[in-house]
Amino acid sequence: MNGARIIVESLKKEGVDTVFCYTGGAVISIFDELYKHGEGLNLIQPRHEQGGTHAADGYARSTGKTGVVLVTSGPGATNTITGIATAYMDSSPLVVITGQVASTLIGTDAFQESDVTGITLPITKANFLVKNIKDLAVTIKKAFYIAGSGRPGPVVIDIPGDIQRQNFHFNYPETVDLQSYKPKDSGHPKQIKSALKLLSESVKPLVLTGGGVNLSNAMPEMNEFLNKTGIPVVHTLMGNGINPEDDNQFFGFIGMHGTLYGNYAIQNADLIMAVGVRFSDRIIGDPKSYGKNAKIIHIDIDPAEIGKNISVELPIVGSAKSVLKELNCVDFKMDISEWQNELVKYKKDYPLSYEYNDKIKPQAIIELAQKYFPEDTVVATDVGQNQIWVAQYYRIRQPRCFLTSGGLGTMGYGLPSAIGAAVGNPDKQVLMFAGDGGFQMNMQELGIIRKYGLKVKMIILDNNYLGMVRQWQELLFDKRYSGTDMDFNPDFVKLAEVFKIKAVLLKDPKEADRVIRELMESDESMLVHVVVDPDENVLPMVPAGKALDEVLTKL
Repeated sequence: MNGARIIVESLKKEGVDTVFCYTGGAVISIFDELYKHGEGLNLIQPRHEQGGTHAADGYARSTGKTGVVLVTSGPGATNTITGIATAYMDSSPLVVITGQVASTLIGTDAFQESDVTGITLPITKANFLVKNIKDLAVTIKKAFYIAGSGRPGPVVIDIPGDIQRQNFHFNYPETVDLQSYKPKDSGHPKQIKSALKLLSESVKPLVLTGGGVNLSNAMPEMNEFLNKTGIPVVHTLMGNGINPEDDNQFFGFIGMHGTLYGNYAIQNADLIMAVGVRFSDRIIGDPKSYGKNAKIIHIDIDPAEIGKNISVELPIVGSAKSVLKELNCVDFKMDISEWQNELVKYKKDYPLSYEYNDKIKPQAIIELAQKYFPEDTVVATDVGQNQIWVAQYYRIRQPRCFLTSGGLGTMGYGLPSAIGAAVGNPDKQVLMFAGDGGFQMNMQELGIIRKYGLKVKMIILDNNYLGMVRQWQELLFDKRYSGTDMDFNPDFVKLAEVFKIKAVLLKDPKEADRVIRELMESDESMLVHVVVDPDENVLPMVPAGKALDEVLTKL
């Protein structure tokens, strides 16, 4: 069969059910084979390749499957770059297949030629330029194996047009053996034994969960560990979804905009067991003062992350799921009631809060959504104030139900990632929060919702600003609001209606409860354009580079 057919059959062998794809001259052969032989493959056509890549990312994060993207060469491929970088920073498994000009034209600046493998080298786990038809099937097998194993991430396969047209015998390998890539799943028994010893000696232990717990499907094991030990727990932005039986163990989101009580727990613990955490600058602040009283156990599948930003007492290389299973084999309950009482009191004394006035508060809208939407709702956010308010005020209680761009901070991520989640989870509610700025970056993807009959609930928190940057201008630049004013926003209700999507404008706080309940109960996609208080800030806030206990509670 020809190379294009080999690609289609390889996707089937991998169990792929959905491809986010945008056609073009350099992939027309593949699309022709999809038309003839693509049974079982659901093709989702975005309005822009960036939107399609974010949608594949949202599909991957919410389902645990590898997202697949297929685009043409040149601008089609380069339009995926932001989506690939977003997935790379947050360890989301993608296989991105790009068309390329014919092999004989590579390097000649041919029409719609771009060096995709060179461009994506720093933002992929691996990438491949297929130069020989006999390597095509095994390269696809390698790509899926690398993308989904170890620490997940995006892989690019660039396939020239002549390779797509050449014929070769199709033989898809069952497995691949890559000598230079041997991800380690199980933690070393000696290190796990040492971790148990450190835990037993601790009087103020704390668990910190990161995105690795979600990515390795380890939330059940994490909750089991918390329930067995009674240890308090906090989470990073990407580690959302912990749900211990005792809510007095849960101390929320930490870091620059973390809860006062979560950051207090970090700064006063004598032992921090960090699971699947990168220790990024946003959660550690000043690295010299981070967890200043604590020994740190760092469990991560990527050895490069251990000791990169924070010195650790005990490294354990392995997947969160595997290591937690080993820890759960030991049945012990810790006597840490004093520490628990200290944290519970601090939590009661310093709760998250905001002041009401005659304007709609974004936090109140998020709390209403939490009240009405079911526990297994997949919540997607854009980036900025909306993202952090959701992290603070919307309690995610199930794994893979929180989608956001944490590492790269990509505005425009919210809508397409919610669409990807809706494709992959047709039986779940999907709820998107976005600011007025971020929503406009990929608002053309509303077209996918209508075309494929998807059900996505959307809330736009409109403050007429690029709110997070405006907040920094208020704090550090004497309110010189340069480049952050969004006064010429479109009418989002009319915009949605153009795409034949139900939409409502919400300006009156008294109507908020009714409208958010209607949003949840709607049996079709619906957009709520909420005009919120433009002066509201995300608080508390730790200024960049400061210790987690150097907190601003007002600006």
